[in-house]
Amino acid sequence: MCLAIPGKVVEIYEEAGLPMGRLDYGGVVHQACLAYLPDIKVGDYAIVHAGFAISMLDEEEARKTFETWEEMIRKADEAGIPLTGESQPAIEPSE
Repeated sequence: MCLAIPGKVVEIYEEAGLPMGRLDYGGVVHQACLAYLPDIKVGDYAIVHAGFAISMLDEEEARKTFETWEEMIRKADEAGIPLTGESQPAIEPSE
């Protein structure tokens, strides 16, 4: 399962005729295609899914999203649930 996450645009450039950007996801920087957001600029926040920026959001929304992610990571860690690495077995539905 893939989840869209917010990133802050730190650079905009063109690659193979497409508008591209480098986005900072809480300290990790990756590139994303910006073709769906022609009005985005450096300093803006965008929701990125599968390498494509799909919607813009304001700084407050981005902050709240990062806080939610941090809380989920903390709770998973406390419960001993790994968030990366090997796939986990499916949970069987209870009857």
